Amino acid sequence: MHVVVLGAGYAGLTLTRLLERDLPEEVDITLVDQSPDHLVQHELHRVIRRPELAAAITVPLPQVLERASVRVARVEEIDRDERVVSLSSGSLPYDVAAICLGARTAYHGLEDVREYATPLKRLSHASRIRSGALEALRADDPRIVVGGAGLSGVQVAGELAALARDERSDATITILEQLESVAPTFDENFQQAVRTALEAQAIEVRTGAAVSGADETHVHLESGEQVPADQFVWTGGIRGSDPLAGERPTVESDLRLDDRTFALGDAVRAVDADGRPVPASAQAAVREARTVAANITALVTDDLEPAVDSESAAAPLEQFSFESPGWVVSVGDDAVATVGSRVLTGRPAKALKTSIGLGYLSGVSDVENVAELAYRELVPGRLQRDR
Repeated sequence: MHVVVLGAGYAGLTLTRLLERDLPEEVDITLVDQSPDHLVQHELHRVIRRPELAAAITVPLPQVLERASVRVARVEEIDRDERVVSLSSGSLPYDVAAICLGARTAYHGLEDVREYATPLKRLSHASRIRSGALEALRADDPRIVVGGAGLSGVQVAGELAALARDERSDATITILEQLESVAPTFDENFQQAVRTALEAQAIEVRTGAAVSGADETHVHLESGEQVPADQFVWTGGIRGSDPLAGERPTVESDLRLDDRTFALGDAVRAVDADGRPVPASAQAAVREARTVAANITALVTDDLEPAVDSESAAAPLEQFSFESPGWVVSVGDDAVATVGSRVLTGRPAKALKTSIGLGYLSGVSDVENVAELAYRELVPGRLQRDR
């Protein structure tokens, strides 16, 4: 019996660790990812300002796995009929698979945006954004533009504004959003608090500003306006992975694409047991992994111990329900959070953001990574002393 997990992001790593705990020893588990490391994605924006954090948010996969095999390769194709995954290094058959390949940056057909903007999905992107920002900040009247005001765009804009202050630059940082509010998928009170936090960092917030293109010096808007940009960062949406033809297929609450293939995390659009769409987020991915772990364990158990009569037939699979306890976003050295219906800002929100980051990292890493991130986040003035 061979269980294969494709992708080692939040969903994939959480699922693999649960399967190691729950599946019988005779079941083989393989985790496939194009990187040998797990990246703590929700802290990636910090690296723009603090490149020394890269090591703290990078976790070698063999370090946190006990029995699963790690195969470093790119997933090229998934044949669900034959139950074979084509990899850059060969093929991999499976009995049960979980697709956790995450999402890619969506450019919505704007090829010049793809050419001239930098996304934020990898450490190399954070490094490019940092170096591009530092170069831009040396210009006269520097202008940096972030396209997309979801949580990722808000965090990037906040870090860039903080970096500009660190460099004693009066750069103009602009965040563009085609919809009428920042954090557009969230409640109005959260949206307003995020906008206030951005503006408090001297970030120019422009909503109802749809990007139509870009060149070396400007971002073009559908209105015909051209916004000057010495640097352009793009966080304007997500699409599916290449093995899924760029699509994010919809899965119901059992999180299955077929009887033997599950899909979860940002790779798909999940609908929970109450018929509600599940937001693409780290917290959703981790929780979905728990449901899929239970369902894969049930399938494997049925295979290894087949029912002998109708009365001992397999129980229905577990259904996923999503209830978020709240959301948190950093804005430079500030933060905004929701806990139930309450909106928190300032020190309480920052403490919550830090505790979430440290809590996740402590679950998947060693004490050295956690201590390093805690020291960088919690010791006042550390950044200035390190410069």
